Amino acid sequence: MGSILKMSKINFLVVMVLLAIACSSVRATVSYDDKAFIINGQRKILISGSIHYPRSTPEMWPDLIQKAKDGGLDVIQTYVFWNGHEPSPGNYNFEGRFDLVKFIKLAHQAGLYVHLRIGPYVCGEWNFGGFPVWLKYVPGIEFRTDNQPFKVAMQRFVEKIVNLMKSENLFQPQGGPIIMSQIENEYGPIEWEIGAPGKAYSAWAAKMAVGLDTGVPWIMCKQETAPDPMIDTCNGFYCEGFTPNRPNKPKMWTEAWTGWYTQFGGPVPYRPAEDLAFSVARFVQNNGSFFNYYMYHGGTNFGRNAAGLFVATSYDYDAPIDEYGLLNEPKWGHLRDLHKAIKQSEAALVSSYPTVTWPGKNQEVHVFQSKSGACAAFLSNFDTTYSTKLTFRNMQYDLPPWSISILPDCKTAVYNTATINSKGSEAKMVPISSGLNWESYNEQTPSADDGDTLAMQGLWEQVNVTRDSSDYLWYLTDINIASNEGFLKSGQWPLLTVMSAGDTLHVFINGQFSGTVYGSLDKPKLTYSKYVNLRAGINKVSLLSVSVGLPNVGVHYERWNTGVLGPITLKGVNEGTRDLTKQRWFYKTGLKGESLSLATVSERVKGSLQLAQNQPLTWYKTTFDAPEGNDPLGIDMISMGKGEIWINGQSIGRHWPGYIAKGSCGDCNYAGTFTEKKCQRNCGQPSQRWYHLPRSWLKPSGNLLVVFEEWGGDPTKISLDKRIA
Repeated sequence: MGSILKMSKINFLVVMVLLAIACSSVRATVSYDDKAFIINGQRKILISGSIHYPRSTPEMWPDLIQKAKDGGLDVIQTYVFWNGHEPSPGNYNFEGRFDLVKFIKLAHQAGLYVHLRIGPYVCGEWNFGGFPVWLKYVPGIEFRTDNQPFKVAMQRFVEKIVNLMKSENLFQPQGGPIIMSQIENEYGPIEWEIGAPGKAYSAWAAKMAVGLDTGVPWIMCKQETAPDPMIDTCNGFYCEGFTPNRPNKPKMWTEAWTGWYTQFGGPVPYRPAEDLAFSVARFVQNNGSFFNYYMYHGGTNFGRNAAGLFVATSYDYDAPIDEYGLLNEPKWGHLRDLHKAIKQSEAALVSSYPTVTWPGKNQEVHVFQSKSGACAAFLSNFDTTYSTKLTFRNMQYDLPPWSISILPDCKTAVYNTATINSKGSEAKMVPISSGLNWESYNEQTPSADDGDTLAMQGLWEQVNVTRDSSDYLWYLTDINIASNEGFLKSGQWPLLTVMSAGDTLHVFINGQFSGTVYGSLDKPKLTYSKYVNLRAGINKVSLLSVSVGLPNVGVHYERWNTGVLGPITLKGVNEGTRDLTKQRWFYKTGLKGESLSLATVSERVKGSLQLAQNQPLTWYKTTFDAPEGNDPLGIDMISMGKGEIWINGQSIGRHWPGYIAKGSCGDCNYAGTFTEKKCQRNCGQPSQRWYHLPRSWLKPSGNLLVVFEEWGGDPTKISLDKRIA
């Protein structure tokens, strides 16, 4: 009898638990109006920050998420990266840095919501905008338009992600943290450009997304024509003037840009904390319901399939949490204090519209007064030069230039956007290990005679040949010089001109290095033109074309070209100018060192007895023990030129300290409208000198560090540094 009673109690408890789950599932709802998001009946101003899971390591995620929560965030926002999750058709990857489920569950465990931007186009300065390169070669495909092959592939991937989230109970109605999702990304300018096919595609994407029945709102960012029930949102440095396309929708700012990305060859942009806080306060005082910092932690473009065209390996973005996971002060603390002031004002903000007055020149006052008596005021000074004294309700408030004070009770100014109370601390890189014992291996220069080449008539587009399996493609041919050529007697060498669609080109004549040219993000196309020493008979021409990421933005950017497409001419021969463009060319994808797996093989590979220095196309290898402590680590590559770095077989990313930053650097006043070129550092220095080495990628001893160097450098001056704030 006792066991029967015990079983009855157990059954009763099981039933009660199931009822509780069912009830909580029913209660877990997400809705909105024009003033707020409503989650389980609670009206909220949502504060969000972007952290892209592949741009950090799983070991970093808990600390990053906790720092986001401590900074006052409610939501973690992330893209979903198709190329990382489906590297080949039907073969999926949700492991390591691409363990999306783990990342979302960690946010949930920390008590944060998630905004999942499924896209699947992401832009994000990410290789090929997040699309896998194999997608380009689906027959009949056109990206991001009313194209059936593209829509079939896109829907299949979106369904894959949504079903995965559902299977893990991660949407809010299931008790999970995902409170909203995004379909497509920044499509407005594309739709405007291509017209009717764009409108049809946009309508299809919206209908497809809603049909997936996630139970949470869907958004389309930067798209004024987003069809209902999509919520259209704003991206930019400022979004206070944005209004949704329907009066019942909340005012959302999906990308409040905390800084800007670094491009190889460009300076490092930064955005003053005062202006960022000012832009957010302006948005909130103008009925903003949701704002997201892009980025809150930028991280690192690890590997060669992360960074977009000419985008640096560092994606620090001057975010509140820096690339290495340390707090970027005073920005992090200044925004934390802003979030406290907004949350103190929330009751008034979510339940009333502001009364706006202009008491003086460049002065503006927004007062939110709810029926229940809650009151909050925002006092603004838009003057970029002078402070002002603003009188509000018989009290005087001092406002610095270009600033807003927040009064959560309409009396006490608890925060001013231009008054920083957090301590600033510029992070520094401190050497801890140098003088490593290096070995070198000289990369072979192939020729048209090699047996493992592909012969074709004329010049072929680079990605068409490599399928982006490597940054490197050799273009190989022969030049036959007759013994009666005039330049052989005169000594006036002929002029070889090679025109390329980008991104970098190394030229070798008869196995000897002849020169390098490279482009930039603004001008990826390049021209090599040099007088070359040719001999009578057969001359071997070896052109190494190097891609530096694939384009990630633009109308039909999948059609953009990379590599040597010509024309290629030889001027100063007996016939005048010889056109080499359409003759027989031979192609070889990748490097010999790649085929030998030099980046992952720790055993000794036969190389030069002496350490090669300042020699193009050289592989370097060393081992070291993990340094003590927990400080983040970086590799100082100041003595090197261009190439790629691996640690224990994992690619840290492309290095290019030889590309010196050009731009306008100098003093930067926080006041006044910000643009990505207003505040810049590192002019006249490498765009990126240090490269993040995740501690979790290290073993206690015997760590294999491999560097491939294209230009030539001195590896003995490479050092392992720690980052301290």
